[in-house]
Amino acid sequence: MRIIETHAAPSPRRVNIFLAEKGILVPREEINMMTDDLKSGDFAKLNPWHRVPVLVLDDGRTISETVAICRYFEEIQPDPPLFGVGAVGKAEVEMWNRRIELGLHSMVFSAFRHLHPKMAHLEVPQIPEWGEANKQKMPSELKRLDERLSESRFIAGEEYSIADITALVAIDFMKPARLGTPDAFSHVMRWHTEVSARPSARA
Repeated sequence: MRIIETHAAPSPRRVNIFLAEKGILVPREEINMMTDDLKSGDFAKLNPWHRVPVLVLDDGRTISETVAICRYFEEIQPDPPLFGVGAVGKAEVEMWNRRIELGLHSMVFSAFRHLHPKMAHLEVPQIPEWGEANKQKMPSELKRLDERLSESRFIAGEEYSIADITALVAIDFMKPARLGTPDAFSHVMRWHTEVSARPSARA
């Protein structure tokens, strides 16, 4: 078993934080998504969607997409649970993780991929207007998150979950993506300080 990744990229970081929380070690194979051609050669055969990370199982089967990889490891090692406990708990984690993915996470990465010149070869075509539109929507999404965190220790409730991982990676990526930082949102910053202090955040 191995994971093919670009270690510094946000999506592999989500998986790496998840695995660190679980205490699971998986060998890594590094591929530079900025210079290597993900659309040709052996990698394209492993993942026709041309994205990292990709989990290659011992029998040669592959799993791509961040949450799918995390769900695989949740199944083989349920503790600590990062997708919730019980019917309601699991549904709440799913709900909040999707809200973050479709909201803030999507906005941050759409802005980055459509506005940063170094992403032009990966995002074809780049549409600067779409990048700017997502950039302008981020404050309202951060406000929603701030309101949620004013009443909850973590995003999906009182326990740390994959929803926190998704949000942490998105917010941390705002700075290198030149999108600023959420300093004006006090509850987001309280939460961010706490989750950033977890050893897994450095994975």
